[in-house]
Amino acid sequence: MKDCARAWVLSNKQFRMRENVMENDTLKNLEMNPPLDDFTNELLARLAKPLGAGFTPGEAEKAEIRDLYERANNQNLTAPIIALFGRLLEFHENSKGTPADFGITPLELEHLAVKHQLIDEHMVSVGGRLTRALPIAGKANSRVEEYLAAKDQEAPSGIEKWPQIEENIARIKSVLKMTDADWNSFQGQIRNAVDSVATLAKLIDLPEKVLESIARVTKSYRMRLTPYYTSLIMPGAINDPIMLQSVPTGEMIDNAGIEIPPVAADHSPARLIDQFYPRVLTIKATNMCAMYCTHCLRLAHIGRKDEMYSREAYTEALDYIRANDRIRDVLITGGDAFVLPNSILKWLLEQLDGIDHVKMKRLGTRIPVTAPMRVDAELLDILEASNDLKPIRVVTQINTAQEITPVSRDAFRQLSKRTFTVLNQAVLLKGINDSRVKMWKLCETVHESYVRPYYLFNCSYRNPQFAHFRVPLAVGQDLVESMYGNISGDAIPRYIATAGGKIPLHRSNVVGSDGTDWILKKPWSGEEVGYPDADREVYERELFAFKK
Repeated sequence: MKDCARAWVLSNKQFRMRENVMENDTLKNLEMNPPLDDFTNELLARLAKPLGAGFTPGEAEKAEIRDLYERANNQNLTAPIIALFGRLLEFHENSKGTPADFGITPLELEHLAVKHQLIDEHMVSVGGRLTRALPIAGKANSRVEEYLAAKDQEAPSGIEKWPQIEENIARIKSVLKMTDADWNSFQGQIRNAVDSVATLAKLIDLPEKVLESIARVTKSYRMRLTPYYTSLIMPGAINDPIMLQSVPTGEMIDNAGIEIPPVAADHSPARLIDQFYPRVLTIKATNMCAMYCTHCLRLAHIGRKDEMYSREAYTEALDYIRANDRIRDVLITGGDAFVLPNSILKWLLEQLDGIDHVKMKRLGTRIPVTAPMRVDAELLDILEASNDLKPIRVVTQINTAQEITPVSRDAFRQLSKRTFTVLNQAVLLKGINDSRVKMWKLCETVHESYVRPYYLFNCSYRNPQFAHFRVPLAVGQDLVESMYGNISGDAIPRYIATAGGKIPLHRSNVVGSDGTDWILKKPWSGEEVGYPDADREVYERELFAFKK
């Protein structure tokens, strides 16, 4: 049925003899409108195909179609038209009647098809929407159904767990004899940090053998949890993702081997400086953290004692930056940049802002999820003042949706108002975020909390102490690529390994060529599609555009 719109025009007088035809200004002057597209012509042809004898629609079916037709004809909307065509197609495909069996002529269907196309702001056709777009959307929806059904049970966020966390907070405050002022201040969290097995045992019900194992490890490796972070541990949960990240287990001793220092001397050109790239470097401004993670890349650097460095040490680092005008981007980390007193942090940022060739600053911190009360008005004012001069990015580490609570989400919201951006660098860890449901939920929760998922690091091979946390590269590749087409694009992190710098680990989705087109594979479905390359001859022409 080609040129259906014109056929409708030619038959217009005859068509308008029907009683229920709507007078609609949209349908006037149809000679000026384009014909229906192939999708719609195919749909109309399918509906017009005769069926074998044997079925006569009942009164109920006729009444239903009559009602749908009236709505489609008398409303200036696309949805009623789609509903009518969809039901007619369903009846036809189940051999339960053609449009003619319901008293609808081909010209009436063409009329409604033209109407749909003219109403739609982008002239989407009824055939395209019904037979292409809606099935494609339905197929896409099926890809995420399993995730949507499982995400809140398999990977609950701290927001969904907040009632239980509030119970935990009340219990921990009582045991540690913390006042509200203590709890809500960073100093109170650090003063009451859980750093011994005896204190941990008062707050979390653990079997004696587990406590003995933890005690064995803490002879060699530090343990520190803020009371706030401790409150995120769910009672009775085996391998709770918060506990796995904060309480050392026997594997850290059992996995003992030769540790490869995360940054060797040949990557430290000046005091407190790490540098892998010509235009980017790191100032390790402290070795202190509010919490010591069981997967910490800098186990050796953290040491047994908290240290605050001297102004002279910082000055040597700053002098190196001043003398190297290639350096554009400086990361202040540690340890944790937010552990620094406001006076030191403010001074460091002022010094960097005074160096003309330094254009960007980053602050590495995990404190918004381990002690979010540190993000107070004074800190925010310091960050905003520096960000007004040159952009500041806050780079954090969130590894499980359980770390996002109403409190940490508000801290990130405040940071996002005062800085250029907040980025997350997660670490892929066994039992914590190594399933599709857990990783998707992590990225979506982080995204909804004013944080951009940026990197997903494969757990480092350099520290044998946490070999039990490592995840095969292929698993990580599957987790990241499974997100494409299923969650928001800017909620998908880049998969990275650290091996003398950051190396991307994504699979190539360019799988070959058929001699004319490249063959690309969609990571979310495995479907292969042709993709024409740019014409190299055209590309290499020097004279083009205004030069031409």
